[in-house]
Amino acid sequence: MKWIVIAILIFVPIYTYLTVHFRRSGRVYEPYAEARDRAMIERLLAAGYRRVTISATRPTEPMLASARAPIEAAPGGLPADLATALTAAPLPPARVTHIIAARETSTAQPYIVDFTATLPDEKEELLDAQIYVREGTLVLVPNFERVPGGLLVRSPETEVRLTVPAGILPPGHYRLTLVATQESLTWILFVK
Repeated sequence: MKWIVIAILIFVPIYTYLTVHFRRSGRVYEPYAEARDRAMIERLLAAGYRRVTISATRPTEPMLASARAPIEAAPGGLPADLATALTAAPLPPARVTHIIAARETSTAQPYIVDFTATLPDEKEELLDAQIYVREGTLVLVPNFERVPGGLLVRSPETEVRLTVPAGILPPGHYRLTLVATQESLTWILFVK
């Protein structure tokens, strides 16, 4: 028994040192997730879309837009061609209200959209957001995630700020749609 204890005392520190010292830094290789992402990118490109991950945060102060865009109601859910191209469906909010978005922006400035997201229950938290770009059409998709266990968020309504980085959108007119499951909102954006 004493030799087993001595072997453990010798080899465990050596093994720990070697694994910590020579461990590869960065992301772990996940073949299934990478294959799924690659397949989704190919399907998006075949459908004519380009995906850009954008910043999705909770604002501390309300945004003041100088010239607000006129907002119209649109059918809920993702556009049909985009929904078929996605391999993993996002979890958008049930409804979007109180939206503040400028009607025009510059390619040198980020484009900011503030809105209130109404969630179906108190079990969803803001995760991230993507914008899908295709020939004059922009689809903003805020993505929420289910809160694990018995945890709840404070309210089924949350303030969200989406920031499209500068230089992503070339100059032109775009029909921008902010996706929700029950009723989406849409407006025209002019990028100069």
